[in-house]
Amino acid sequence: MPTNATNTLYNRIYTLVRQIPPGRVATYGSIARLLGCTARTVGFAMAALPPGHDVPWQRVINSQGRVSPRTDGDGALVQRLLLEAEGVRFASRGRVDLGLFGWP
Repeated sequence: MPTNATNTLYNRIYTLVRQIPPGRVATYGSIARLLGCTARTVGFAMAALPPGHDVPWQRVINSQGRVSPRTDGDGALVQRLLLEAEGVRFASRGRVDLGLFGWP
Protein backbone atom coordinates (compact mmCIF):
# COMPACT_ATOMS: atom_id res chain seq x y z
CA MET A 1 0.00 0.00 0.00
CA PRO A 2 1.39 3.45 -0.91
CA THR A 3 2.51 5.76 1.86
CA ASN A 4 1.19 9.30 2.32
CA ALA A 5 4.44 10.63 0.85
CA THR A 6 3.99 8.41 -2.21
CA ASN A 7 0.37 9.52 -2.59
CA THR A 8 1.45 13.16 -2.38
CA LEU A 9 4.14 12.65 -5.02
CA TYR A 10 1.76 10.73 -7.27
CA ASN A 11 -0.77 13.55 -6.98
CA ARG A 12 1.91 16.07 -7.98
CA ILE A 13 2.75 13.88 -10.98
CA TYR A 14 -0.92 13.66 -11.96
CA THR A 15 -1.35 17.43 -11.63
CA LEU A 16 1.60 18.01 -13.94
CA VAL A 17 0.49 15.40 -16.50
CA ARG A 18 -2.96 17.05 -16.64
CA GLN A 19 -1.19 20.18 -17.92
CA ILE A 20 0.15 18.45 -21.05
CA PRO A 21 -2.06 19.75 -23.86
CA PRO A 22 -3.69 17.48 -26.44
CA GLY A 23 -1.34 16.73 -29.31
CA ARG A 24 1.77 17.03 -27.15
CA VAL A 25 3.80 14.49 -25.18
CA ALA A 26 6.23 14.51 -22.28
CA THR A 27 8.73 11.86 -21.29
CA TYR A 28 8.79 10.04 -17.99
CA GLY A 29 12.19 11.65 -17.43
CA SER A 30 11.07 15.20 -18.18
CA ILE A 31 8.18 14.88 -15.71
CA ALA A 32 10.61 13.42 -13.17
CA ARG A 33 13.11 16.26 -13.59
CA LEU A 34 10.40 18.86 -13.09
CA LEU A 35 9.28 17.21 -9.85
CA GLY A 36 12.59 15.96 -8.46
CA CYS A 37 11.86 12.26 -8.62
CA THR A 38 12.85 9.38 -10.91
CA ALA A 39 11.40 8.41 -14.28
CA ARG A 40 10.58 5.03 -12.79
CA THR A 41 8.47 6.72 -10.12
CA VAL A 42 6.52 8.53 -12.84
CA GLY A 43 5.95 5.18 -14.54
CA PHE A 44 4.74 3.64 -11.28
CA ALA A 45 2.36 6.58 -10.80
CA MET A 46 0.93 6.13 -14.30
CA ALA A 47 0.47 2.40 -13.67
CA ALA A 48 -1.30 3.14 -10.36
CA LEU A 49 -4.02 5.32 -11.88
CA PRO A 50 -7.43 4.26 -10.62
CA PRO A 51 -10.31 3.45 -12.97
CA GLY A 52 -12.28 6.49 -14.09
CA HIS A 53 -9.42 8.96 -13.61
CA ASP A 54 -9.01 12.16 -15.64
CA VAL A 55 -5.23 12.00 -16.13
CA PRO A 56 -4.18 11.93 -19.81
CA TRP A 57 -1.69 9.10 -19.21
CA GLN A 58 -1.28 8.51 -22.94
CA ARG A 59 0.71 11.74 -23.24
CA VAL A 60 3.65 10.33 -21.24
CA ILE A 61 6.13 8.33 -23.32
CA ASN A 62 9.70 7.11 -22.96
CA SER A 63 12.90 9.07 -23.63
CA GLN A 64 13.29 7.48 -27.06
CA GLY A 65 10.01 9.05 -28.13
CA ARG A 66 8.23 5.71 -28.08
CA VAL A 67 5.25 4.24 -26.34
CA SER A 68 6.59 1.90 -23.67
CA PRO A 69 5.58 -1.73 -24.06
CA ARG A 70 3.00 -3.06 -21.61
CA THR A 71 2.99 -6.54 -20.15
CA ASP A 72 -0.78 -6.85 -20.04
CA GLY A 73 -3.34 -6.31 -22.75
CA ASP A 74 -3.33 -3.80 -25.55
CA GLY A 75 -2.29 -0.75 -23.51
CA ALA A 76 0.52 0.26 -25.86
CA LEU A 77 -1.77 0.08 -28.90
CA VAL A 78 -4.48 2.04 -27.07
CA GLN A 79 -1.90 4.67 -26.11
CA ARG A 80 -0.70 5.06 -29.68
CA LEU A 81 -4.26 5.29 -31.03
CA LEU A 82 -5.17 7.94 -28.44
CA LEU A 83 -2.09 9.99 -29.33
CA GLU A 84 -2.73 9.69 -33.06
CA ALA A 85 -6.33 10.84 -32.49
CA GLU A 86 -4.87 13.97 -30.84
CA GLY A 87 -2.69 14.64 -33.88
CA VAL A 88 0.61 13.18 -32.63
CA ARG A 89 2.48 11.61 -35.54
CA PHE A 90 4.70 8.56 -35.30
CA ALA A 91 7.67 8.03 -37.62
CA SER A 92 8.09 4.73 -39.42
CA ARG A 93 10.04 3.26 -36.50
CA GLY A 94 7.32 4.13 -33.98
CA ARG A 95 8.99 7.25 -32.63
CA VAL A 96 7.48 10.63 -31.88
CA ASP A 97 9.56 13.67 -32.81
CA LEU A 98 10.06 15.18 -29.35
CA GLY A 99 11.28 18.41 -30.93
CA LEU A 100 7.94 18.81 -32.64
CA PHE A 101 5.49 17.22 -30.19
CA GLY A 102 7.41 17.45 -26.89
CA TRP A 103 6.16 19.40 -23.89
CA PRO A 104 7.14 21.62 -22.20
